[in-house]
Amino acid sequence: MSESKWQKSSYSGATNECVEVRTANGLVELRESDTGDIIVRTTPTKFAKFLQGIKAGEFDHHA
Repeated sequence: MSESKWQKSSYSGATNECVEVRTANGLVELRESDTGDIIVRTTPTKFAKFLQGIKAGEFDHHA
């Protein structure tokens, strides 16, 4: 099984409540650090499109 280490979001600063991401078996995995047992998995392509949508403001109305 090929897994990388969890990386914390740079927006989290020194707090322990943050979004973490890693790659595992060709997929991208996301989790909240305080609920680490819940993991969302997606493909690198879908994750890249999700990030593009965030940067374009597509999800701002949910905040």
